Amino acid sequence: MAKPLSLDLSDGQELCNVGKALSSQVRLDILKLLYTESLSIVEISEKLSIAPSSAALHVKMLETAELINAEVQPGTRGAVKLCSRKKDVINIDLTDVAQYVNDVDTVDMPVGAYSVCEARPTCGIADENGIIGNEDTIACFYMPERLRAQLLWSAGGYVEYRFPNKLPKHALLKSISFSMEICSEVANYREDWKSEITVWINGIECGTFLSPGDFGARRGRYTPKVWESGSSQYGLLVSWSVRQNGCYINEERVGDVTVDELGLKSNGVVVLRIGNKEDAQYIGGFNIFGEKYGDYPQNIIMNLEYK
Repeated sequence: MAKPLSLDLSDGQELCNVGKALSSQVRLDILKLLYTESLSIVEISEKLSIAPSSAALHVKMLETAELINAEVQPGTRGAVKLCSRKKDVINIDLTDVAQYVNDVDTVDMPVGAYSVCEARPTCGIADENGIIGNEDTIACFYMPERLRAQLLWSAGGYVEYRFPNKLPKHALLKSISFSMEICSEVANYREDWKSEITVWINGIECGTFLSPGDFGARRGRYTPKVWESGSSQYGLLVSWSVRQNGCYINEERVGDVTVDELGLKSNGVVVLRIGNKEDAQYIGGFNIFGEKYGDYPQNIIMNLEYK
């Protein structure tokens, strides 16, 4: 798989380094050599019939441009600098960005694609054909078939998802938000069964939603016919967002944590946890609906808004 280097007009120094690195036929020849094998500086000098000192200089420029790796390894006569390719493709965007328009990166996460969970009976997972495995059996939450799940329920505990963090390296993050269809969880259903459902982002608590009940008095608009009546049918569409001035649930400010406190720039992953706090007043569980259950044809959606 190709390893790309992506740059734009905001990457001034990096662009200059790449331009300098590619401005020599010798350095282009070095890149050709390293495409199929890793070579030491001495081997590069021999293959190109240039002095080792010249080869070292060219390698240094390619390394500065982040086009190759140069690692020092012990050899029979001292240390050896072994060179290998680092990038296969260079993408340079020469268009400008509107100064006052934000970009948005969206990730659609299936309900069953959680990384870890702590489920408590009543609990289970289901796809559009019905229950996966058996109800109230924790082992079923780790069956490979869980990736097909369109409905997940638990009377307590939590479920955790890992989203890719694809923020550009020079981006200024304005907000992060998650939206999902959820409700409380109780055996069968109960419209007045309250539950305090909390969201944590990268381990930081970002707001608690009070679900008014576990809804089953009518069929969910997208709930498949195979799903029996008398069970959870649909939820409420709830959005958690963290901005530069605090946390919000459905546009109501609920906390002081800001997006800058979530450490999203330095991580390649965004960890979302959904569940009941152990000291909550209403530990009423949770149902999480996918695009083929409930009232809303969506999975768990993450939006990163940035400039």
